Amino acid sequence: MSIKFVTRPLIALLFATCLSLSSASQETPAPSTSQTETSKPSAAGQDAQPPSPPQAPSDKDKDKDDKNAPGRNAGTSNDRLFLALPNFLTLENVGNVPPLTTGQKFKVVARGSFDKIEFPWYGILSGISQAENSEPGYGQGWKGYGKRYASAFADGTIENFMTSAVFPSLLHQDPRFFQKSDGGFTRRTEYAVSRIFITRTDSGHRQFNYSEILGSAVSATISTNTYHPRSFITTRYNPTTGMLTYVFNPSDRTLPNTASVWGTQVLYDTITIVIKEFWPDVHRKMDHKHNGEEKQTSNSNP
Repeated sequence: MSIKFVTRPLIALLFATCLSLSSASQETPAPSTSQTETSKPSAAGQDAQPPSPPQAPSDKDKDKDDKNAPGRNAGTSNDRLFLALPNFLTLENVGNVPPLTTGQKFKVVARGSFDKIEFPWYGILSGISQAENSEPGYGQGWKGYGKRYASAFADGTIENFMTSAVFPSLLHQDPRFFQKSDGGFTRRTEYAVSRIFITRTDSGHRQFNYSEILGSAVSATISTNTYHPRSFITTRYNPTTGMLTYVFNPSDRTLPNTASVWGTQVLYDTITIVIKEFWPDVHRKMDHKHNGEEKQTSNSNP
């Protein structure tokens, strides 16, 4: 939680970009079989073989479906930011959709929080935290890294459940983000930022986003005051005096630090929502480029 503000967003963008490039490279189509090979007449006296039945789409093909295709839970999507990071609670160009039940809210949050991409993601964040020696009470080495990894995973998971499942269920608010997707850059940015403070209820009415503000506050309070380091004393050897010096390291479990974590979480969520608003434009450009390369490859075959 104490990673520098500028570092984490940059690392997130770099990591997500690398994942998207990797996913795009894996989707490059193989050269199609030439027409002369597929349309050879059958030998004389032999019956033509019936065409093979179409194969059922694989799981990988299903993941390439349109982002607004129904997700594993009704009323959600299969979208991924940068083709990697879970974005299941974002819908684009939709009208009236049925509200999510309490069970659906918890299921979709669990699906995103424990997605396979989250494990290396938190591993990278923990490595940055280890390199910066943030929260020195965790120490160094593999033991310190393990503590940082568990702490980072718990921080993200608790906030996800509080802001998108627990409080939306208690307050009957909709945790989904409905993209605007029209208007200029400034108008769309203002709309995305406003979703931190304005949301819709399960009945479709506008309401203050208590789930985000209160949920992030509760998650910051839980994480900061339960498993983050307490105050501790370390010793340092002073070669000049030949004596050990005792150094007091203050606790992270303070009200100012809790407020700082709360504000940081809300700010990160704001940045994420803005990215979600403009991600469809980036995704369409990527698809257009990919389809152009596929068409060019097909035309180059005899």
